[in-house]
Amino acid sequence: MIKFLDLKKINDSYEPEISKAIKRVLDSGWFILGDEVQQFEEQYSNFIGTKYCIGVANGLDALRIIIRGYIERGDFSEGDEIIVPSNTFIASILAISENRLIPVLVEPDINTYNINSELIETKITKKTKAIMIVHLYGQNAMNPKISELVEKYNLKIIEDSAQAHGAKYHGVRTGSIGDAAGHSFYPGKNLGALGDAGAITTNDDELAKIMRTIANYGSSVKYNNEYKGLNSRLDEIQAAVLRVKLNRIDEDNNSRRRIAKLYSSTIQQSEIILPHIEDEESHVWHLYVIRTSYRNQLQEYLNEHDIQTSIHYPIPPHLQKAYCEWNNITLPITEKIHQEVLSLPISQVMTNEEVKFIVDVLNGFRPQN
Repeated sequence: MIKFLDLKKINDSYEPEISKAIKRVLDSGWFILGDEVQQFEEQYSNFIGTKYCIGVANGLDALRIIIRGYIERGDFSEGDEIIVPSNTFIASILAISENRLIPVLVEPDINTYNINSELIETKITKKTKAIMIVHLYGQNAMNPKISELVEKYNLKIIEDSAQAHGAKYHGVRTGSIGDAAGHSFYPGKNLGALGDAGAITTNDDELAKIMRTIANYGSSVKYNNEYKGLNSRLDEIQAAVLRVKLNRIDEDNNSRRRIAKLYSSTIQQSEIILPHIEDEESHVWHLYVIRTSYRNQLQEYLNEHDIQTSIHYPIPPHLQKAYCEWNNITLPITEKIHQEVLSLPISQVMTNEEVKFIVDVLNGFRPQN
């Protein structure tokens, strides 16, 4: 069986460094807000290219705290709107609605699956305060049109960079091209911890201070609470593990690019639509996502040949029970994508032989009408 994502094999590839890092934390006797977190924050901010990195508990909290930071500073208030792609993991939208702001959904580009920048301006109102761009599947979502709109309407750019560690836009890393960015280090990400973990990056001095305080019970001085804060902190063990993996992130991303290129150059199945990329640096291939109107047939066929696949994502946010107020709206591009996408195995530890086997099976697929 070719696993969709073999996390054991991935983590084994970093040994004995991971085990040494964990032992270093255990030997220190310090597990929260210690040297490992501080070192990781410095190293990750240098990697991304921002002044600040704030370690938090997970990627959703990263986005929640960014928005909350803007609220506490007075930039946003209840009922304000944030534009967000309708084709995204629900966390992007939860972060907005949980802060009692209004998510305004914009359809994606059918080719890149990222937000369609040509549709954004029609959704901007006097209440619009920000555009949240989601670098979906590992591909940069920023473009000149979005930059133009941000300047024209004086909007903030919030990056959901949960899937795009190391991707670039015009030579600049995602996570540094907006006003603030949320990062997830969920185990299956390109830069994955051994549990939940996340971070915020920004160049905004005041906002960084507010967000760090919010994440620590609203306290910057022990037992002195400035805000009604959260307990959302990156722990020492996860930070130590992430420091090991960060050393190899560009190399690992290049391995993913190699696999993606091999897929794209050898899959020759007329019923399959391959991923579209703007340029090589813009995509780090967190996922290799194909599309076909025979998605369910193809997934079953691949499973019969011992190839695991996944669907990112089967139900779009506007059709989820959690957002029942949207269930009667129609977003045809989003719905088409969610009905047709299928994610193939991809990781830095996959072999060319595994990719060749998958491609040979794919090319032998004959759909039944």
